[in-house]
Amino acid sequence: MQNKSYTIKTATRKEVDIAVDWAAEERWNPGLKDAECYYAADPQGFIIGFLGADPIATISAMRYSDTFGFLGFYIVKPEYRSQGYGLQIWNAGIRYLKGCNIGLDGVVAQQDNYKKSGFKFAFRNIRYEGLGGGEPPSHAEIIDLSSLSDETIIAYDRPFFPADRSHFIKAWINQPQATSLGIRQGGKLAGYGVIRPCHSDPQPVALDKESI
Repeated sequence: MQNKSYTIKTATRKEVDIAVDWAAEERWNPGLKDAECYYAADPQGFIIGFLGADPIATISAMRYSDTFGFLGFYIVKPEYRSQGYGLQIWNAGIRYLKGCNIGLDGVVAQQDNYKKSGFKFAFRNIRYEGLGGGEPPSHAEIIDLSSLSDETIIAYDRPFFPADRSHFIKAWINQPQATSLGIRQGGKLAGYGVIRPCHSDPQPVALDKESI
């Protein structure tokens, strides 16, 4: 059998869709437009590994600023796991974010491995899933985000994130087929969320959301 070389490079926009499709296969429930939103945040932040001409590994390394980055979409095709390919693309992502404080949404089963790479446990996530439907309730404090300027939403978000992510937010709250809602208290925005269509949905109704 001819040996194939393993190469790692920055993913093209089309290749980013490979990472999203693999995430769906892993049952991570990515949104249909997630690739577009994260690509807007950092077009250089998706990395893909090829064995010969075949894509076998991905990772995202979103560099939001010179001081903060975030890892995600760390996937190796099942038949190529435990062969060193994942570690190589992981290291490529770490190199791209050199100098940054790096965050990641750690899979529970891999938390010990993340600790070996210097990561520390910070927050605990709880994810809920269900089926929605019907008409949304009418409430004076629940508003459509389209009634606010992007700048207002970005200004609200800024204290809750370690870096400016305005490019991401603009794409996130304005993505097609999504419902973007906010909570207004005392005349000011007090929270927001985006309900978006996801890969695993039986119909184009979103269940997942970005929460603050």
